[in-house]
Amino acid sequence: MIIALLNQKGGVGKTTLAIHIAAGLAGRGHRVLLVDADQQGSALDWAASRQGDPLFPVVGMPKPTLHRDLPGLSGDYAYVVIDGPPRVYDVTRSAIMASDVVLVPVQPSPYDVWGVKEVVDLLSEAAAFKPSLVSAFAINRKIVKTAIGRDVTEALSEHPLPVLHSHICQRVAFAESAAQGQTVLEMEPDSLASREIQSLVDELLELQP
Repeated sequence: MIIALLNQKGGVGKTTLAIHIAAGLAGRGHRVLLVDADQQGSALDWAASRQGDPLFPVVGMPKPTLHRDLPGLSGDYAYVVIDGPPRVYDVTRSAIMASDVVLVPVQPSPYDVWGVKEVVDLLSEAAAFKPSLVSAFAINRKIVKTAIGRDVTEALSEHPLPVLHSHICQRVAFAESAAQGQTVLEMEPDSLASREIQSLVDELLELQP
């Protein structure tokens, strides 16, 4: 299964989610490949900063031919996770065409809610060619006990995509683990952050086409 994390708006935490979803799948014994399709290469930087054995391979592929090139690399993997770029329409379209499932990370702010229209339009366009494509919003960087954190699901309801029940909250542990090329699943396996990621992976697996 190929899973893409896509949003035309930057700064929504695509890379953090992509890395942690890949880590969550790898931790369950699956062979996982992480594809960095963002020219900034943040996932590649994360992998390069890691000490010790990798959890999974990370390859850079920020190209509009992603949907044609990926099948040649993905055959040995149960799951491929794509960390998509902001504001690069041809690469985003290619990632959509390569994927079985697209998650759209959204921060709970009015600007982020307004900004999802671009990627939703791209997904609607792609659905004409890929009717089996599954897509959903994933709330990320939610600030606990705030009104906007509670209201974001309702705000997104005007769009045709469902909102996953599992929300990822804003936690220092994500930044601390990233600085060491690690994940919260390794550094703090019993933490709230880890439980949120595991819940998200559980729900993601239920989305399989």
